[in-house]
Amino acid sequence: MSSVADIEPIYNSIGKTYDTTRKADPSIVQKITQFLCEEQSQNYLDIGCGSGNYTGALSELGLHIDGVDISPEMLKKAKIKHPHINWYEGDARKLSFPSGCYDGATCVLATHHIKDTVTAFKEVFRVLSRGRFVIFTATPEQCHQYWLREYFPKMIADACKIMAGFEELQEALSHAGFENIRAEPYFVTKDLQDWFLHAGKYRPEMYLDPLVRAGISSFHVSSYGNEVEVGLVKLKHDIDTGRIQEVIKQYENSLGDYLFVVAEKG
Repeated sequence: MSSVADIEPIYNSIGKTYDTTRKADPSIVQKITQFLCEEQSQNYLDIGCGSGNYTGALSELGLHIDGVDISPEMLKKAKIKHPHINWYEGDARKLSFPSGCYDGATCVLATHHIKDTVTAFKEVFRVLSRGRFVIFTATPEQCHQYWLREYFPKMIADACKIMAGFEELQEALSHAGFENIRAEPYFVTKDLQDWFLHAGKYRPEMYLDPLVRAGISSFHVSSYGNEVEVGLVKLKHDIDTGRIQEVIKQYENSLGDYLFVVAEKG
């Protein structure tokens, strides 16, 4: 998995325009709330909160939630948007919070940027008094089955390498002390509002927009010569000719596009 040294500059760069195309999707927020909450009056922590989109959305639903992230640029935006939330700069592998001070935690599209998930999950377990840890991520299998591989094969292969499968996450969570670990697939909808990597499943023209690509870390992490430029030309041609629908159909599967993972500390 990527190191802090790799990720911080990437997200400091992405953070400058991140909120142009990235926002909390209501359906994902609703599922996180469903998995996470027993009582809204409890205290929650968002690990790898980024610019605070999901932290803020959960707060607006009445949850008392803090955010922690490694990127100062992301946190600067989070503080401007949601000044009432407590924001902390820090590494998930060494949280600065007292033991048992939270009743639940979330991690949305960030576990693949944690170099040592076992250590990070132990830290999450430590700061929880009890409650659930809700992760939203994608597995290597899900990435591999996404039609974008047709146009950016090396980039998607790179994305697959840094993602953890459910079994790996389950093992790390179990090793950290969590129990009752379970998963539920998430399928991208046509009206998805958060434009992350798989968000263009039904809107392929989305990837032609440089602002959309600027908010997706895979387009920053990967550097394979002119693959992106060549792939974009091929994608535009297939959109213009209608062939894109055949490509999308070829990659249809039942794995889901992303995955909710829920673990508990009793």
